Amino acid sequence: MVEITEGVGIFPREAMAKVKESKRSLLIGMPTETAAQEKRVILTPDAVALLINNGMEVMVETGAGAQSKFSDKEYSDAGAKIVYSAKEAFDAEVVVKVEPPAVEEIEFMRPGSCLISALQLGKQNADFIHALNSKRITAVAYEFLEDKVGGMPVIRAMSEIAGSTVMLIASEYLSAVNNGKGLLLGGVTGVPPTQVVIVGAGTVAEYASRTALGLGANIKVFDNHIYKLRRIKQLLGQQVFTSTIDNYTIAKAIKEADVVIGAMRAEKGKNKMVVTEEMVASMMPGSVIIDVSIDQGGCIETSEMTSHDNPTFQKYGVIHYCVPNIASRVSRTASVALSNIFTPILLQMADLGGAEEMVFNYKWFMKGVYTYRGSLTNAYLARKFSMTHKELLLLLAARY
Repeated sequence: MVEITEGVGIFPREAMAKVKESKRSLLIGMPTETAAQEKRVILTPDAVALLINNGMEVMVETGAGAQSKFSDKEYSDAGAKIVYSAKEAFDAEVVVKVEPPAVEEIEFMRPGSCLISALQLGKQNADFIHALNSKRITAVAYEFLEDKVGGMPVIRAMSEIAGSTVMLIASEYLSAVNNGKGLLLGGVTGVPPTQVVIVGAGTVAEYASRTALGLGANIKVFDNHIYKLRRIKQLLGQQVFTSTIDNYTIAKAIKEADVVIGAMRAEKGKNKMVVTEEMVASMMPGSVIIDVSIDQGGCIETSEMTSHDNPTFQKYGVIHYCVPNIASRVSRTASVALSNIFTPILLQMADLGGAEEMVFNYKWFMKGVYTYRGSLTNAYLARKFSMTHKELLLLLAARY
């Protein structure tokens, strides 16, 4: 400990030499996504080139970027080592994925390595946590990561994409060729504008509102947080209908709506059902519901999770679109956005010497950690799976 303290406080040049040495030793693995419908990747070829130029090694499983139109040759030209099995790609100090790995994939990982991926609470079970802990893996859920001002950069980026995409989806399913109401989203001169109801006033709502207003639709935004409603009015730069959620007002708005967007994020791990089945039944047949929050359980009572292969179903004649990973529709855009977030993080990790040092030095990174060296460190997961957990700060204090 004395040596480290002296190196940092008295001999800065020696500390820099250590950082440089750690850069050469950091090995990053990027396996091909095996989850159905997942087309995004964490790192683009340009990002890989930057990491390698800073002394890191990157292994990319063959075909990892194909769904986002990034070829093996592009990754190879960037300096990555192309590997031909998932087992090789998972055998790295830091594994980066979009979707969480399957339990059998965790078996390929090095003991004590680091996993950066989504957690996706709704899909997980205790076996997943036990598999991570048996390998003493430091697992980081990127949806919990914060930036320096307390925002959630990955959630923000994917929400921007989902919000911008969701109105295009609505327009597609409102058309008569998809058994919709046969409406043009927005409207034209002499024809009343389309009515859009957005439940939630976060980032998805902001970008969906921008798109809807640009097309000429009338929008109504509902949320129970006044500060969010005030913020969205300021960001949109014009007066729009906003309301707190009460049964009478929202029921009336939904009955008249052509499109309903469910965009409420879960609070404390649990989402609220804001739109009831009775409200959905009152809508005109051919109307469209898109529940963007379906990956967290949804906020519309009639929602059921769908996929990109079979994205819709009808209930009470209303078209429901409930695909959890909407950003995968525009996988190349989403991959570049993810890469822009994770490349600086990996560079910082290399500077410090590894994932453990990131956990110890950066509180915003620590917030993403849910398993650490064989222990579950997330209290909500512990309650959900009836498991014991240990506070990460106490584990770090004992270690350092």
